[in-house]
Amino acid sequence: MTGLAARLRNRSGTTSSDRFIYWLAIPLVLILLLYIVIPMFATARTSVDGGMGNYSGFFGGNSGRALGLSVGISVVSVITTGVIGTALAVLLTRFDFPGRNVLRLFAMLPMALPPLIGAVSFYFLYAESGILPRFLAQYFGADPGAVSANGVLGVLLVHTMTMYPYFYLAVSSGLAGSDASMEEAALNLGASRFTMWRTVLLPMLTPALVSGALLTFMVSMASFTAPQFYNVQTLTMQIVASRTSGAYELAAAQSTVLSVVSILFLLAMRWYQNRRVHRSASKGTPQAVKVIHGTLPRLGAGLGSTLLVLILMAPAAVIVLLAFTVDGSWTVQILPSQYTLGNFSRIFTDPSTLRPILVSSQMAFIAMIACTVVGVIASWVVTRWKGPGKGLLDVMVMIPWALPGTVVGVNLVTAFASPSPFNLGQVLIGSLWILPVAYFVRFLPLVFRSANAALAQIDPSVEEAARNLGAGHWRVLRTVTVPLMYRGILAGALMAFIQGFGEYVASVVIYPARFAPLSVEIYNRIYSNEFGTAAAYGTLQMGLILIVLIISQRLENPGSGGIAKMLKRRRRPTVETPLVGPMPPTATPLPIPSSAAPDLKPVK
Repeated sequence: MTGLAARLRNRSGTTSSDRFIYWLAIPLVLILLLYIVIPMFATARTSVDGGMGNYSGFFGGNSGRALGLSVGISVVSVITTGVIGTALAVLLTRFDFPGRNVLRLFAMLPMALPPLIGAVSFYFLYAESGILPRFLAQYFGADPGAVSANGVLGVLLVHTMTMYPYFYLAVSSGLAGSDASMEEAALNLGASRFTMWRTVLLPMLTPALVSGALLTFMVSMASFTAPQFYNVQTLTMQIVASRTSGAYELAAAQSTVLSVVSILFLLAMRWYQNRRVHRSASKGTPQAVKVIHGTLPRLGAGLGSTLLVLILMAPAAVIVLLAFTVDGSWTVQILPSQYTLGNFSRIFTDPSTLRPILVSSQMAFIAMIACTVVGVIASWVVTRWKGPGKGLLDVMVMIPWALPGTVVGVNLVTAFASPSPFNLGQVLIGSLWILPVAYFVRFLPLVFRSANAALAQIDPSVEEAARNLGAGHWRVLRTVTVPLMYRGILAGALMAFIQGFGEYVASVVIYPARFAPLSVEIYNRIYSNEFGTAAAYGTLQMGLILIVLIISQRLENPGSGGIAKMLKRRRRPTVETPLVGPMPPTATPLPIPSSAAPDLKPVK
């Protein structure tokens, strides 16, 4: 009987490992269908209730103009952030000059800006009644309206100054891993430095540039806070307005069109990147950082880096400044005239003021746990899957990253508004549980990609060895695979938590009235002209985000400093001892490698 089962197993071509993967994929697919795929189709179905009237006049009306404006702003944002992020990456990766290390630290600061309060800081800094236009008007006689950033220009400024890290991180990683010998070979063959960059280095950086462009375009299409504060009617603004006015079918149609545009851009970027192979066949030669010599060049580099640090620090400094400002005391002055600690003390002494922090932290923590469990299982299944359907499963997990937050919110509202067989009778509208579900759907791709990158570095033979020693599949996954990829899992989990803690775009569509999350409470405080309390919330949120970014960076680069660096310094060089025979006498030990915003309305 045992021999017959073995023969049948061999004929089918499936092993016990394959069957374990397939059984593990069943609940995973059900979760993805229930909370990601079915809500998308539910929104598309709602958009055609009563006919195609919501689509027939879409492109000729306000929705069509809003879509064109959203796409135009997103494309320009990709260009501006690409230029700044790439230039900054080249500057900080290839050259050494005074202030370089400080500038590398502050280059990541925009990622610590919470989306909502970050847009407020730009408004108070660069708008017509902001600090910079008032300063130029008082001391240089400039027209505040001519030197301010308003409307579409204000939105582009916010996008450029907060989204360039997507290009900076990707291009920095690509430059650090590029092969110096290929560049030297091109220069030795007579190519100019410009030709070498155009024909050798930029093609090798294509994956990094595509990654930065994709992230920037998606985040820009999903942008809601910057258009809200500068009163720019993008499609995300139209979706929220349609939902607020009760035009649910129109909001569903707008969400469907925005989803299609975002997914088409995602597929276009993947097609462009996969047209050719952008890998070097050589093992690679490390890049040498060029030191800038000479008094004047070093002085210019130092002054330039100082100016860049001040520009990057300015929005965060405005948030901290507002947090210590007495509400109503800052009117026509360049800087506030009265300061207080009451904004912070009020948060921690008033239970009603503390509640939004508790709601956001608890809901983000629940979503983080769900993202971690599902993301790790999804990454393992996708990586170890040998049959057809692997690409489809990958796309199902990553679809929420291509959808704006407003679309995710509308999808969940449409799918879980009433009990049905497709949502297993779950009614989440009006309950607190819809918040962690939304955060789970939105930020599952973060944990999935982070865990997938860590899993790609683990040889499957390690798991096979554990199974050959008698360990079951679950035990191998729990005691071997997960401990080896814990850094990637923890980094993705921390990012999912912090993104959920400050999430606003989806929260404003779905949150229950009695339990406003922190981001919505910040908006309500701003509408009530309580800028000090709103900025105090934002300062605490910004501090938490900065801590998480530092921890994530340490986890991704464990040898860059701290405990790992101390352990590396104290560890003695060793060499592997041969299994048979003494060590040859010639062998040597080998070292181990190392004013209020315009047109604001309260959220009800």
